[in-house]
Amino acid sequence: MDRMKSRAGRRRALRTLAALAAGAAAPLSNIRPAVALIPAAAPASARARRITDLIGTNGWAGSAADIQMWQAMGISWGRGEVGPGQPERPGEVMRIDKTGPAYDSDLPPVLMRNERNGIGSLLLLGFTPGWNASVPGDSKSAPVDVDAWKHYVDAVVRKYSGPPYNLRYFQIWNEAAGKLSGGLPQATFWHGPDFSTDEKRAKPYERAMQDYVERIHIPAARIIRSYHAYVVYGGWPDQGGLDNFQRWLEYRSPALNERMLDWVDYIDTHYLPVADMEPLYQQYVKNGPARGIWQTEIGNEYMKDPHYLPRYFFDFAVWALGRNWDDPDKYLSMIYHWDGYEPFRLTHRGPPERTYNVSGRSLVVLRQTAGGHLASFSKPLQVSPGVAANALLSGNDLVIQVSSSAGWQSIAIGGLQALRSRAVKADFIDALSGEASAPGNVALGWDNDLMQVRFKVPGQLNGAGNNPPRHLAYLVVRRVTRGVA
Repeated sequence: MDRMKSRAGRRRALRTLAALAAGAAAPLSNIRPAVALIPAAAPASARARRITDLIGTNGWAGSAADIQMWQAMGISWGRGEVGPGQPERPGEVMRIDKTGPAYDSDLPPVLMRNERNGIGSLLLLGFTPGWNASVPGDSKSAPVDVDAWKHYVDAVVRKYSGPPYNLRYFQIWNEAAGKLSGGLPQATFWHGPDFSTDEKRAKPYERAMQDYVERIHIPAARIIRSYHAYVVYGGWPDQGGLDNFQRWLEYRSPALNERMLDWVDYIDTHYLPVADMEPLYQQYVKNGPARGIWQTEIGNEYMKDPHYLPRYFFDFAVWALGRNWDDPDKYLSMIYHWDGYEPFRLTHRGPPERTYNVSGRSLVVLRQTAGGHLASFSKPLQVSPGVAANALLSGNDLVIQVSSSAGWQSIAIGGLQALRSRAVKADFIDALSGEASAPGNVALGWDNDLMQVRFKVPGQLNGAGNNPPRHLAYLVVRRVTRGVA
């Protein structure tokens, strides 16, 4: 584990350097740095956390130019398949050098490129080859021969947990569940008897939980841990219901006399709001046995709302800072998907060349605005009607994310009395474009012990399609040196 920690430390250092380089290469605003707002509020120590620690994506960067865009957006993790294993017949040569849904891309160079650039790699272990499927020909069903599944898992983890890859995290399957709270009789990626693509004809998979725990999860988890790596649960679907998820995690196999929960290092869900992580944290992470909470898929069509990603990750950071964020890999959410042709994806792949969509630009703005070492800000905020606000400390700045209706608005901030005799300024930055408003549209003053910041929200809201229409921005309060505008 010391070797793995050393490699992880090197990767975190590379992430930091990459983020600094990306910030220099792709500025979206002309805000100048300033001296500390609150001395020693967020020390640059080994325990300091960054917003980039929280941000990952599905898929891989395919070129050096892609890597630069990932770094500019603060993306520090990728997730993808590994295979194809033994797709045709038992006994054939085990192939684990490809990735992508169709296993049509070479995996080793992707992993090495990630390593060189400080990007973490999560490999998804799945699924069942048709010749071994308990539902004939169905790759999303349990294997008849569990040893074949174990052979595939062992080959992947043995190769990629060792040099030169040194991966530490492996995910078992994807969205395995039984009857979903959302109404489906069987989960999309875990099929048993009486499965049908016609929902009206499908019947529940009665042994869904037992078969998954005994034939997929615990056999794979034992192998992963034997190589001193970590087990990431396969992503509980948002339609599954948290109560149902708890039943699965705490299910004790009568055959193995073990709970699945004891073979999970990272609780993993898909497409849930930040607030839904709280009961999982309290139940399974605060005092163990799990090490952290990940969401290996978020976004997708939620990103049609341009406010979704910046609000999600800012709220996620505030939440994590209050939940013993003692390891940079403890909390992570991975966007589905960073690449595509739909206008809500992070980037449009071209031709002629890849460009940012609005969701991708919003991540660039977030990383630039709240890209320093993070710390909690627990002082009271009093907001005018029509304003919602959340705050944290980023390096030397107090960053307040505000969602507001148009017109003049205000926020009163407590706990900053020591700054009354110092030069302090506030900037109002559009969360989607990174543009700072004119100086006359932000005013800072004092009312007894409260710092009062008034700001003018433009009439042309960047969330005009929301109900009600809102504008998303960052109010950044910072000390300034004499002569700095």
